[in-house]
Amino acid sequence: MAGRGTTATVALERAGIPFTVHEYAHDPRSESYGLEASQALGVPADRVFKTLIAEVDGRLVAGVVPVEGHLDLKALAAAAGGKRAVMAGVAAAERATGYVAGGISPVGQRRRLPVVLDTSAMEFGTVFCSGGRRGLEIELSPRDLVRAADATVASIAAPGRP
Repeated sequence: MAGRGTTATVALERAGIPFTVHEYAHDPRSESYGLEASQALGVPADRVFKTLIAEVDGRLVAGVVPVEGHLDLKALAAAAGGKRAVMAGVAAAERATGYVAGGISPVGQRRRLPVVLDTSAMEFGTVFCSGGRRGLEIELSPRDLVRAADATVASIAAPGRP
């Protein structure tokens, strides 16, 4: 997949981790980037994961959860070894990761943040997450995602609004 040009795909290539790139035409009016990806690619939403950046006791942590659910901040704090978590501001998330909101990948971040992947990802042969920009998803095995992001696996998703 050389030449795709995002830091996420470059990081996967350098690590020798197999992945597939899926591109689609991003609609700037979309309110849910993850659900848009699921629909555009014809993939069940429970296999498409979004990366959300939160502050756990003052340090940034990436939580990776299915696009149809939301991040359980208490569970994320516990998984990250902290006590309290709040969602990070968009500017802080973009600055730390080097990606724009809606295109934040758990892989290849500017500043390598701790990553916590929801346990539900492990139920699938492959999962989808942002490839580093809106309209670009990468598909890879959840075990390879854990390895590439040096992620912790924990139950951090709660059902509900995307």
